[in-house]
Amino acid sequence: MPKMKIRAGDKVRVMAGKENKKTGKVLKTMPKQGRIIVEGLHMIKRAVKPNQKNPQGGFIQREGSVDISNVMLLCPSCDEPARIGYRTDEGGERVRVCRKCEADIDKG
Repeated sequence: MPKMKIRAGDKVRVMAGKENKKTGKVLKTMPKQGRIIVEGLHMIKRAVKPNQKNPQGGFIQREGSVDISNVMLLCPSCDEPARIGYRTDEGGERVRVCRKCEADIDKG
């Protein structure tokens, strides 16, 4: 499995599926499954038994996972969905780069 280019905290836009053209922040990445969880998107309902946290039980809504191939990273500088490239900076570290505007995605 190739390295995931999207990390938790990135802003992404969904490019395919029922949530098409919606944007959100990545809450969690699952590299082995090739999926991510995006805040407020792909909501699913789960039936929960009564427990200490939820004494009533019932249904809860939470985010479901989205396949990594259905999203693109939003470049922070040009605010457009863009492909991601890599370059090495002066310190020898790999930095993610927007392929559209050539701006650094990782700052700091």
